[in-house]
Amino acid sequence: MSMIKEFKEFAMRGNVVDMAVGIIIGGAFGKIVTSLVNDVIMPPIGMMLGSVDFSQLSITLRAKTAEAETVAIKYGQFLNTVLDFVIVAACIFMVIKAMNRMTRTQDAPKEPTTRDCPKCCTSIPIRATRCPNCTSELPSR
Repeated sequence: MSMIKEFKEFAMRGNVVDMAVGIIIGGAFGKIVTSLVNDVIMPPIGMMLGSVDFSQLSITLRAKTAEAETVAIKYGQFLNTVLDFVIVAACIFMVIKAMNRMTRTQDAPKEPTTRDCPKCCTSIPIRATRCPNCTSELPSR
């Protein structure tokens, strides 16, 4: 019974749930990027290069015969996949960069509001001119 309880605690931990959501969203985002590359970006690029369909580009190693299928290196599909990867990597980079920028502004150090008295080492307001504890005069800031 303890193994089931341990698994439940593991599965319900925040990081595991966040990771699962990220994988699902990432899979859906990958499909969107694939469609963007194949249906939006590559057709105009192919048209500019003389009506080339990149997904059909290949090097035939062996032609189709009655007993064997065609053997080909499909480098056009590989180019599409590389472009997919570059777009996904750029999007993830931008998202992480924006998140880092937001966390940096939240963690920015604040102006100090207190300082230590040089005579008695107690904490006093930064604008104080005399220490309330030892009554010594403080150097101006």
